[in-house]
Amino acid sequence: MIDSHHHLWAYSQREYGWIDDSMAVIARDFNVADLRNAAEGAGVTGTVAVQARQVVEENDALLKAADEDAFVLGVVGWLPPTEQAAAAEVERHAGQAKLRGYRYVAQDEPDNRFLARDEFNAAVARVFAAPGDLVYDILIFERQLPAAIEVVDRHPSGRFVLDHLAKPRAAAGEVEPWRANLSELAERENVACKISGLVTEADWANWSLDSLRPYLDATLEAFGPKRLMFGSDWPVCLLATGYERWLETVTAWAAPLSVTERASLFGGCAIDAYRLDAS
Repeated sequence: MIDSHHHLWAYSQREYGWIDDSMAVIARDFNVADLRNAAEGAGVTGTVAVQARQVVEENDALLKAADEDAFVLGVVGWLPPTEQAAAAEVERHAGQAKLRGYRYVAQDEPDNRFLARDEFNAAVARVFAAPGDLVYDILIFERQLPAAIEVVDRHPSGRFVLDHLAKPRAAAGEVEPWRANLSELAERENVACKISGLVTEADWANWSLDSLRPYLDATLEAFGPKRLMFGSDWPVCLLATGYERWLETVTAWAAPLSVTERASLFGGCAIDAYRLDAS
């Protein structure tokens, strides 16, 4: 079983200013040993570590952790949002086998069309031009889906992974226009989607599988079972759920799928999308 999305960090308030007083449970260090304690007991055999800081030092730290522990199969690093800086960062890590992709925290951009900007697309193009068959992860809120469609259309030969179902407004119980825009994005077959990060968009204290089901079902209908991958979003998920409860929730939701489809959700899709060596 592969966990396609988690984070690692040495906490400091300065570097993780987005962790506010309501998030005290994650205001501490989380390392690979902590990850193993959370994930191995749930049956996870390998993971993908994803950036959480918007600095190039984040990439060095994650790659070092991955090199030191085979449990971390791959890394999605931070992509600077300008072409020159992106080119330099991609070149700096060229040839590092566990570097499997990049992302930028576009959800923090006030411009809903940030992803459609020419300069940012030039940065993304550098990812796809690099050796290693790299992926670009899309991290957005649902309001940014139209721009995400545009960026995918500008790179038809690139491979994309959508993080966290594009963060629908689950706490408010809103489904549209998220569902329609997600379905349009999913028409692009070079995009896969992570079943991750949904509980922290819902009511942290009162969510249930039934409350999340409209979003999970819509994502399954849009992408089909073979382009979905399980992700914990640990330790951020701890704001609303423990590791095992989230895995149990996704497992219960996926129970009607075939054995082959569940195998893809819980490992095969991530291995294929990120070109992971899970042997």
